[in-house]
Amino acid sequence: MGRVSGPFVTSGREVVIAEAVRTPIGKSHPEKGWFRDTHPNAMLAACYTDLINRSGIAPSVVEDLVIGCTAPFGEQSRNIGRNAWLQAGYPPEVPATTLDRRCGSAQTAVNFAASLIASGVHNIVIAGGVEHMGHVPMNSPAKISELYGDPWTPEMWAQYDFVTQGESAELIAEHWDISRTEIDEFAVRSHALATAAIEAGRFDDEMVRMELDGQVRLNDQTVRPSTTLDTLSGLKTVFRPENGRITAGTSSPICDSAAAVLLCTREAAERHGLRIRARIADQTTVGVDPIIMLTGPIPATHKLLERNTLTVDDIDLFEVNEAFSSVVLAWERELKPNMERVNVNGGAIALGHAVGATGARLIATIVSEMERRDSQLGLVTMCCGGGLGTGTLLEREN
Repeated sequence: MGRVSGPFVTSGREVVIAEAVRTPIGKSHPEKGWFRDTHPNAMLAACYTDLINRSGIAPSVVEDLVIGCTAPFGEQSRNIGRNAWLQAGYPPEVPATTLDRRCGSAQTAVNFAASLIASGVHNIVIAGGVEHMGHVPMNSPAKISELYGDPWTPEMWAQYDFVTQGESAELIAEHWDISRTEIDEFAVRSHALATAAIEAGRFDDEMVRMELDGQVRLNDQTVRPSTTLDTLSGLKTVFRPENGRITAGTSSPICDSAAAVLLCTREAAERHGLRIRARIADQTTVGVDPIIMLTGPIPATHKLLERNTLTVDDIDLFEVNEAFSSVVLAWERELKPNMERVNVNGGAIALGHAVGATGARLIATIVSEMERRDSQLGLVTMCCGGGLGTGTLLEREN
């Protein structure tokens, strides 16, 4: 494609990304998971420290921390964005907030941080996310509901027949007539591309070096290089025992991870000697039906393209979160992109989906890949539980 010239529609001050990092993604397993003995504070603190060390910036000039986490209970409660900063030994004068927008929490954190900078409130902000699904399981809200009540009232149930995300993935496959074979083939693709990326060292630049299980990990634990169509076709469906299409192999595995992004104005980057890796060209969040709840990437992508007068062919690279194979395949049906530009290093089906961290992980991954390919435009989009979609349009300079 040819170069697309801005400016884009986002108003306010220009916001740039100076650094973006993420931890390895560990399997949520009580005996084999890499982070089984690691507190989520330590995971996020490692990202803070890596950002500070890479950029050379003084911690005291960071003006705010915006962190996503979908299960702020137990170890992840009481503002983990703040707790991890203090654990890292950084100045207590730097404030923090922790937010929940389901799977889009970390991407929303980046978008909110960009808004704080664009509006003139702050000049330098760290955003990101963390989720230790091994220590704080996804069903933690249900357990809390037994003691403190259900978030869905009778009035809400009268309006909506709520379903699980897995059933929503089945509804998507049904609505877009996506076959079990197509769904399995997409998962094979994810593992193959992730394996190739690890072997080529394409995640090394974004990875926080952490010693886990006695060795420094530079890859992700749930990638299965031996995944084949025959392997996946033999798996039983998990959400619909009869006539289902989604299996454990075509769903993103639950995982543990953290990620963080250093954002600032162009002037702040120049003043502090930071490199400018990309700029936030635009961002959006959309709401969709809360039953077939994982379709958000479709309108989020359309919205970003239309209001910036772009076509799908203008985007060099896409990261569409692989919550389930059917989510990305439905997005493909509607957008009709060149799939050679989509999730080129695999996605969450292979790499794992630590829900509160994934959005920032996707941004770290796409920025590194845009640099590697000298790409200009990248778009990150995610589906979120409850019927939401997030989107971020990124631009690199010539």
